[in-house]
Amino acid sequence: MSTLALLLVLAAALCHALWNLVAKRQGGGSELVLISAILVSVVWAPLAVWQGWDTLPTLGRVEWGALVASTVLHLVYFRCLLHGYQVSDLTVVYPVARGSGPLLSTAGAVLVLGERLSLAGGLGALMVVGGVFLIAGGPALWRQAHDAARRERTLRGLRWGALTGVCIAGYTLLDGYSVKVLMISPIVLDYVANVLRVPMMLPVALRDPAAFKAAWRRLWKAGLAIAVLSPASYVMVLYAMRIAPLSHVAPARELSMLFAALAGGSLLGEGDRLLRLLGAACIALGVMGLALA
Repeated sequence: MSTLALLLVLAAALCHALWNLVAKRQGGGSELVLISAILVSVVWAPLAVWQGWDTLPTLGRVEWGALVASTVLHLVYFRCLLHGYQVSDLTVVYPVARGSGPLLSTAGAVLVLGERLSLAGGLGALMVVGGVFLIAGGPALWRQAHDAARRERTLRGLRWGALTGVCIAGYTLLDGYSVKVLMISPIVLDYVANVLRVPMMLPVALRDPAAFKAAWRRLWKAGLAIAVLSPASYVMVLYAMRIAPLSHVAPARELSMLFAALAGGSLLGEGDRLLRLLGAACIALGVMGLALA
């Protein structure tokens, strides 16, 4: 990976961890997704117009199909992720979500496509599983088996984190294809996905206008932070995919798990900070191994 691609991925990882921290602290659900999408439509409009003024009219059915599919995948991703934050800890949901995507992709290639898993890939898969175990509580799980509430909270985080990982694997492959093969601008891709997200969600919000206005007053600052940080993070990743192999970029961006695990322990007061940080590091190293599979 070139120095420029690495710098883009590192900056993207920090932005990604920061906006997830904002989302977790607010505890917002579908309202926060919609508010951030509306604000993205405003904040990023000048860049999107500059990048897409000449190219958007030339897009065909394949390109628009990819954009709509990306919109749906990202929408499901946001809903699963934010719901996970509502029912569990960031230091459980986030690392599992970010680590399970590459693991699921590799498993699918082996089981469905008949590909062979290298030694590095096999060790990487084991490290991902081990990292998830550490984040979930590690050896303390056996001692806490009698605590039904804590056990159920962790299990909810694992389930929603894994479902989010499925979405990550899907949109990473689709969007990588869109920017590398279809040559869609990363800024245009992310912007159009956010704009299309608004009419998909607005009818539900307008069923109770008063509640949505109250949510806007409560969440607009968090939505603005997410509207700046989330697209910035993903656009940098997409540009990195253009100049470096996707199999290198996707694992490298999982360094965001280290930032999130540390932030979740120190800023959110979530317990077992060192154990969860170790688990996040294991997942990051395991994902690197999967990239070599």
